[in-house]
Amino acid sequence: MGSILDDLIYKRGEYQENCTRFLKDTFPTGTGIFCNGTFDVFACWPHSSPGIVSVPCPPYLPWIEEGATGHVYRECTVGGTWRTEENTSTVWRNQSECENHHFFKSEEEEVFRQSVLRVLSIVGYSLSFSSLCLAVLIMSLLRKLHCTRNYIHMNLFVSFIFRATAVIVKEVILQVAYTNLPRDEIGWNSYTKSTISFACKASKVSLEYFVGCNYFWLLVEAIFLHTLLFTAVLTRRRLLKKYMIIGWGTPLLFVIPWTVAKALYENKSCWLNNISWIWWIIRGPITLSVIVIFCIFLRIIRLLLSKLKADQVKFTDYRYSLARATLVLIPLLGVHEIVFTLIIDESVQGINRYARNFIHLTLSSFQGLLVAVLYCFANEEVQAELKKRWQLFVSSNHFEVHNCFADIHPKHLWKSSQKRPGQTTEQSGSNEEGSHAPTQAHQLQVTVQSAEDVVCGRSSGLESCMRKSLSSSDGEMTSGETMEEIIEESKF
Repeated sequence: MGSILDDLIYKRGEYQENCTRFLKDTFPTGTGIFCNGTFDVFACWPHSSPGIVSVPCPPYLPWIEEGATGHVYRECTVGGTWRTEENTSTVWRNQSECENHHFFKSEEEEVFRQSVLRVLSIVGYSLSFSSLCLAVLIMSLLRKLHCTRNYIHMNLFVSFIFRATAVIVKEVILQVAYTNLPRDEIGWNSYTKSTISFACKASKVSLEYFVGCNYFWLLVEAIFLHTLLFTAVLTRRRLLKKYMIIGWGTPLLFVIPWTVAKALYENKSCWLNNISWIWWIIRGPITLSVIVIFCIFLRIIRLLLSKLKADQVKFTDYRYSLARATLVLIPLLGVHEIVFTLIIDESVQGINRYARNFIHLTLSSFQGLLVAVLYCFANEEVQAELKKRWQLFVSSNHFEVHNCFADIHPKHLWKSSQKRPGQTTEQSGSNEEGSHAPTQAHQLQVTVQSAEDVVCGRSSGLESCMRKSLSSSDGEMTSGETMEEIIEESKF
């Protein structure tokens, strides 16, 4: 519905400009009585002699087809003024032949569908925005998780955040723009040059850029995963700069030309309509990135398939592992976009088009939420680090914790302490009396460090130690991870 209004506003502006030129060129040079020509917000009225004046229905109306016979009427009085309605200053006009109530009734269903899609979009992107902001905060604060892999994840999160923000801002601007249309000639004259019109275009440009960034960061994720699985060469952090250029810089190469083409050839109100060749300036590179991601996805699945066969996994486990890996990789890499790349919006009509847009919008708006869950909230590495931080916090604040149990009878505390293996009565007493024995926080740090040493000590050589460093995200470099580590990164 927004595109219909956008097209109507643009065509009406052209109609008004043509009317102004026409009235200027046909101004009467004689001295006879006539009514001054004007544009009354609806139709263009020529300079006219007294009598009934009729002009064709304005062609900018969406239901007016070429060759239509309808007219709109006014009356020029013998005094050289336009007839007004009784007891008012409003100029009389009969536009019954140009009205089409059936058109609006037929559009009511479409308006309802678009409203459903709009609400779904705002809800999905709002949930994605909230979860992604929390995920970025967690991964930023946990410095032990800082490595090339997680830096890429964080940039992907940020691209989803910017995309969600751009979508929500655009919806708000369109709501303001199309619910506050001017009702007089002065308002219409200033509408196309207003701040709202400029904000519409700016929001559209921002949206296209951040959507492009989002697709190319998904491509970076696919490239990085492919590098880990198929390349034996160590991947250093310096590659992150190249990934940053791909993710944030590449979209500028097609968004800027698209903006210039829009301004020159299709400068209509909020830039919602799309001439095919202009739209392909953006659609082409994004389609290419989706195809590359899909090819990488197929290669990863083929590698997983061959590995499962080589490990002689049972058929039931084999099928489960393959399905599990596929379901994890589809939202993480945006593989579902290949379907909507092949079935473009213009290729379907009616209810099928609505179904296509509903599914696409649902997946797109909630994809950020899924990515935040799989890459952060369900990530065992993140959960382990958060658990360790919480234990350190509780241990370092054991006096506050002790106060919570001040009302508990001592014998219950004694029984509780007796149940803990390896904890002596002397240790318990020293904590209560505030002695100079090592604190629980220090003991926990030593225990964690010792556990890490044991893990590497029990491993079978350099390969196991390298895998341990990968899972802890300590290193400045990473090596090719095993398929198990890639899939087991999340609990899903």
